[in-house]
Amino acid sequence: MGMSPDIAQMRITRELRAAEEALDNALLRQSTLLATMIEARRETDAGPFAGQEALLRLTKSHQTLVSAGSDLARVHANLLQVQGEVLGVEKCPPGEPMGHMADLRAAS
Repeated sequence: MGMSPDIAQMRITRELRAAEEALDNALLRQSTLLATMIEARRETDAGPFAGQEALLRLTKSHQTLVSAGSDLARVHANLLQVQGEVLGVEKCPPGEPMGHMADLRAAS
């Protein structure tokens, strides 16, 4: 027996929220790591360019996560379209990051 549309929607919503939260957590962890690396460089009297390659790689990784966030936002928007096609509704629950899509479209 297949999955009902309501169950599918609930499961997708749960997993999408978890993915969005994980991405935010990764960004926060990397930001903390970056700050700690710079603080350690300063506090240990290391040279001004000590660990520069590691900093460059970390900021590149950070940018990749930011880009992944943009892609995940597009996934969210696409899922809203699918929701509209399958369930006849295209609306995020209150408190959802995409709940203000109409406001964002109007502002752009």
